[in-house]
Amino acid sequence: MPLTAQQIDAYLARIGVERPSRLDIDSLSQLHRAHLMSFTWEALDAFMGWPSQITPAAAFAKMVEGRRGGWCYEMNGLFGAALAALGFRVTRLCGAVDREKLGDIAIGNHLTLRVDLDRSYLAEVGVADAIIEPVPLVAGPISQRGFDFSIMPADGSWLRFNNQVLGIAKSFDFRLDHSDEAAMAATQGWLMQDPGSPFTQKLAVLRHTADGYVALQNDRLRRVTANSLSEERITSASHLGDTFQAVFDLDIPQPGRVWERLQTIHRDQAA
Repeated sequence: MPLTAQQIDAYLARIGVERPSRLDIDSLSQLHRAHLMSFTWEALDAFMGWPSQITPAAAFAKMVEGRRGGWCYEMNGLFGAALAALGFRVTRLCGAVDREKLGDIAIGNHLTLRVDLDRSYLAEVGVADAIIEPVPLVAGPISQRGFDFSIMPADGSWLRFNNQVLGIAKSFDFRLDHSDEAAMAATQGWLMQDPGSPFTQKLAVLRHTADGYVALQNDRLRRVTANSLSEERITSASHLGDTFQAVFDLDIPQPGRVWERLQTIHRDQAA
């Protein structure tokens, strides 16, 4: 469901953008970039076993009111709801990260967005180390800020978005007309709870920067641009808490508990 008038005002204030005067690619691009520069991608709920819901209303409460980030269902869910409230024609598409390796079992593990203007565009704010502006939904290479991506045909009527070479999610598949809310809800539950989920056993937090992105994977913090990569190690609970706040602009309650969970996983893996 679209956001209410009061919610859309709060969302726009959160990302620092005025209500667009026209529904065109320029406005869509401005909103897309502002969303990614304002919100952090994070799957802490799955990592910590905290409750989470898939609805845009829940994402609004968490991300706008609670100053948290979100993962694909929440990032693209909130963005799509905001776009719809502003009058854009938005279709929620059921995607599949790593379908090229996992097969059709991956269908539903990602939410992406089709926005129809003068042509159809892929709006994708749920893969935190990928595009920063929407792209036309046509097969071919994509270059943004020095990073190379592509959309290519996959099997059948599927299309495959290929991430840049350092991207954590290497690719995701989608179809232009394939929406399956039940599949996404079921897979979200698996990703949140199953020990085999990549998000319950690994800490992952990412955020776009002016020329690239910064990524926290367990205790490794990487800063990435098209021409450089640097890495440092998080060494303590206080260091982690400072990183959440200063680097990722996240208000995480009791970050020491996240550090304890990370150390427990390290011990279990070493045993």
